[in-house]
Amino acid sequence: MKSDLPKVLHRLAGKPLLGHVVDCARSLSPEQIVVVYGHGGEQVREAFAGQTDLRWVEQAQQLGTGHAVQQAMPELRSVDQVLVLYGDVPLTRTQTLHQLIDATAHGFGLLTVTLSDPTGYGRIVRNEGGRVQCIVEQKEASAEQLAIREVNTGIMCVPRDALVRWLARLSNSNAQGEYYLTDVLAMAVGDGFDVQVRQPASALEAEGVNNRQQLATLERAQQRRTAEQLMLDGVTLRDPARLDVRGSVAHGRDVEIDVNVLLEGRIVLGDRVRIGANCILRDVSIADDVEILDNCVIEQASVGSASKVGPFARLRPGAELVGGAHIGNFVEIKKSVIGQGSKVNHLSYIGDTDIGAGVNIGAGTITCNYDGANKHRTVIADHAFIGSNTALVAPVTVGVGATIGAGSVISKDAPEAKLTLTRAKQVSLDWRRPTKSK
Repeated sequence: MKSDLPKVLHRLAGKPLLGHVVDCARSLSPEQIVVVYGHGGEQVREAFAGQTDLRWVEQAQQLGTGHAVQQAMPELRSVDQVLVLYGDVPLTRTQTLHQLIDATAHGFGLLTVTLSDPTGYGRIVRNEGGRVQCIVEQKEASAEQLAIREVNTGIMCVPRDALVRWLARLSNSNAQGEYYLTDVLAMAVGDGFDVQVRQPASALEAEGVNNRQQLATLERAQQRRTAEQLMLDGVTLRDPARLDVRGSVAHGRDVEIDVNVLLEGRIVLGDRVRIGANCILRDVSIADDVEILDNCVIEQASVGSASKVGPFARLRPGAELVGGAHIGNFVEIKKSVIGQGSKVNHLSYIGDTDIGAGVNIGAGTITCNYDGANKHRTVIADHAFIGSNTALVAPVTVGVGATIGAGSVISKDAPEAKLTLTRAKQVSLDWRRPTKSK
C-alpha cells in the first residue's frame, strides 16, 4: 500500500477493511472471533479498542498462513468448526459463508473461484472423478497445473480437532520457506475427509487488497452493491453510479436521491424524503416529507417533518429543526433548535440559539455567540421577527412576538410584542463625489 497505515486499516466504504471482515464474522453468531496480527499490529488493536468480543493473537514471526492459524488454535479449544477469513478480503457475503458452513458440517469446506486469469493464485487440483485432491501454489505449480482456472480463495471451514492435527504436520519445505495453510487440504483428502467446494456469486467476494488500485476497484464494487440493494428496497436513485454510502442507511418509502450524494455514518431517512444533487449527509436523521435541496452539507443534525433545507445550506452538529422549518441558501445552523414553521431563508448564521415557533429571521442575521473565550446562547421566542442584517449579541433574549428593526445590534433583551432597534439617525448632506485626477 506504500503507507504508514496498516493495510487492514485502509478504509472501504468508510470502514476499515478488517471491520468489514469482523462484521461479516459477527453476522454468523460465532462462539469466538480470533484476530491474528503481525508486526505493527498494535495500531490495528488500538483501532478496534472496546470491541470486547475480539480476541487478539500475535504472530511474532511471519512464517506463513499455516503458522498464523497455529497461533490462533489455543484460543479455539471449545469450538467444533474453524472458519478462516482474511483481514484484507472485505466483500465476502454472509450468505456465501452460511452455504459453506452448512455444506461442511462434518467435512472440509473450501471456497474457490474460477478466474479468466488465475495468475498468482493457488490452483485447485482435482482427480479424474472431479474430486479435489490438493492446492498447488503458483510458484510450486507445473505447466499443466498453471493452466487450471479454478483457484483457492484461502477461505475454508474445517473441523477443529482435525485442523490441530494437520497443522502439526505442516512443513516449510517449499519455494517460500513458509508453512502453507493450503497443505492441510491434501492431508484432509488423505484422511478420507469429504472436501466440499462452494463458489460465491461473484469473484469479488474473495478478492483481496494489496494496493490502492485494488482498493478503489473494491470500493466501486461495494458502492454498486449498496446502490442495488437500496433500489431493490424501494429507493429511487437518479444515477446509482453517483451515490456513495460510507455507513448505514435506514429509510422509509418513496425516498428519492439525486446525483453525487454522499451518505456517511448512520443515516435515517423517513418517508418521501427528497435529497438534491451534490449533498453530503453525515450522521443525520431526516423525518417524513423533508426536501434537501442541492449542495447542502448536514452533519450530526436532525430535520423534522415537512421541512425544507437549501440550496447551499449547512447544518452543523447539534442543529435540530423541529418541523416545517425553512432553511435557505447560504445559511449556517450550529447547535441550535429551529422551532415549528420558523424560517431562516437567506445568508444567515445561527449558532447556540433556541428559536421558537413561527419565527422569521431576515437575511444577513447573525447570532454573536462567542466572546473570544466562551460560548453564549440566544433565545428567540415564538412569532418574533428579526429584520435583515441584525446582530444578536449573546446572551440575549428576544420576547414573544417582538420585532427587531433591520440593521440593529441587539445586546440587551428585547421585550415581547415591541419594536426594538438600534440605528443611527439618517441624514442627507450636500456633497460632491471626487473625480479622478488628470
